[in-house]
This record gives sequence, structure tokens and C-alpha cells, in this order.
Amino acid sequence: MRKPDEVKDEEYTAFYKSVSNDWEEHLAVKTFLKWRGQLEFSGLLFVPKRAPMEMFDQKKKKNNIKLYVRRVFIMDNCEELCPDWLSFIKGVVDSEDLPLNISRENLQQSKILKLIQKNLVKKCIELFKEISENEEDYKTFYDAFSKMIKLGIHEDSKNRKKLAEFLRYHSTKSGEDRVSLKTYVERMKETQKVIYYITGETKDAVQNSPFLEALKKRDLEVLFLVDPIDEYAIQQLKDYQGKTMACAN
Repeated sequence: MRKPDEVKDEEYTAFYKSVSNDWEEHLAVKTFLKWRGQLEFSGLLFVPKRAPMEMFDQKKKKNNIKLYVRRVFIMDNCEELCPDWLSFIKGVVDSEDLPLNISRENLQQSKILKLIQKNLVKKCIELFKEISENEEDYKTFYDAFSKMIKLGIHEDSKNRKKLAEFLRYHSTKSGEDRVSLKTYVERMKETQKVIYYITGETKDAVQNSPFLEALKKRDLEVLFLVDPIDEYAIQQLKDYQGKTMACAN
């Protein structure tokens, strides 16, 4: 695999389209070469600009991460390389350690593949952090994949705290923008001990909730959780930076 600085943007785009069957260019890409240590592998990970139509369709054949072993193609969609909450990631991985004749059954038991998955998750989180440094790109990312980040918080206990950094919510003080948990905590009152949130079906519905009146009078910010998965994710998260999550309704 070539070094990242040797690859032009249009080459990344052409490669992304070939592995993803997407007609649009990608939002972001992460390259890693010859990961040394416990194992050796290289690859390319792409974040699409929009959610794939099959993202929540369990029956539909996905076209996510292609697996190679020593540059020999093994399979089109290696589900064992990524957890469900990262099923929107596209790309290729080339392992130096897996046997060429590995079967799908053996993949499920492979300790090497579990280590590769752990490192791929780490690389994806690094990539999301890079995306979050550009406000416009992050809005595109969050509009498309916020449900998957929340699914990750629900399912991935080891990375839950890291994924919490990517959450964004409308609130009683955010206007048309979304606020991160970090920003919420930074502007909390000194006497405030908890992060307040309210659940509902829509932003308009929760904005007009009678449950907000008492908190508004005390000038306390309340996050709006209006995605069905929000409540499950927050219940798993429980707290952020030592501040407990408290439901206003």
C-alpha cells in the first residue's frame, strides 16, 4: 500500500467509489500502514457522506469492509472486522497474519481478527475526532450517523466514554445549533450537580413541555432527547465527567 502523501484526493475518491458502489465522494478517509506490535495489517477506512440505504436493513447484503490476506482477496464483506455500530464504514483491510485459506467459520473464532477489530474501532474513533474539528463536515456526519454513534454507546462498554464526546443535542439554550456534553458541562452553574435532559417525540413537543418550566425559571439548561435510541444510550452512559444524567420528565 502506498504512503498517504503519495495518493491524490481523486485517487482516494475513485477507490472509495469502487469499493462502496457509492456515486458520491466520501466525507473522510483514514489510512494506516503496517500496524506493528501484536500483529501486522494495513488498510483504508472511509466514512460516506450519507447513510447507506441498507444501514438498518439486516436482510440486505452489505458492502462494507473487504478482507485481503497478504494482498490476496479473501471476502467482500467481512462482518467480523467491525461491530454493528460501525456498519456504515467502508474500506479494505490487508492482514499479514491470517492464513490464506481461512474460512468464514474460522474467522468468527479468530483471535487475530478480534485484535484487528479492536484496532479498527480505535482508528474509526480517531477519524471521527478529525471530522469533528470541521463544523460543517461534522454536521454532515452527525446528521447521517448519529444513530450509529448512539448505538455504539449502547453496545460498546469499552469505548462508551470516548463516544460520548461525539454526542450533540439541541437544548433550551442552543437555539438552532446542537450542543456537546462537554460544552454543556463547561457552562453549567457552579451549584449544578447533574446534566438535565428531557425526552419526547420532537423538538417542538419537548420545547413546550410543562416539565421544563421549573428548570427554565432556575436558568438551567436542558438537553432535548428526541431520537428513540437517545434514552437507551443515555441510560447506558449514566454520567459524563462525573455529572449524573437526570431526566426532567
